[in-house]
Amino acid sequence: MLFVIESDKGGNIMAGITKDMTVAQAIAANQNIIPILMDIGMHCIGCPASQGETLEEAALVHGLDPDDFMDRIREELGE
Repeated sequence: MLFVIESDKGGNIMAGITKDMTVAQAIAANQNIIPILMDIGMHCIGCPASQGETLEEAALVHGLDPDDFMDRIREELGE
């Protein structure tokens, strides 16, 4: 598991979201991902699968290209 840790200009620590994070870990790292997931039809926010399924696996299950999916997340979260 890879967590990318960065700090913003104010010194606040931010965890970057990677495709090998589980859905639950991504939500814990940045709750602003929830509307993005919901918008593309991933209503798995509270689903038990979100505890063990990576963002990459979730993208594939939902018929999405994992790299395009991650690009959208980064773009919308400003990462």
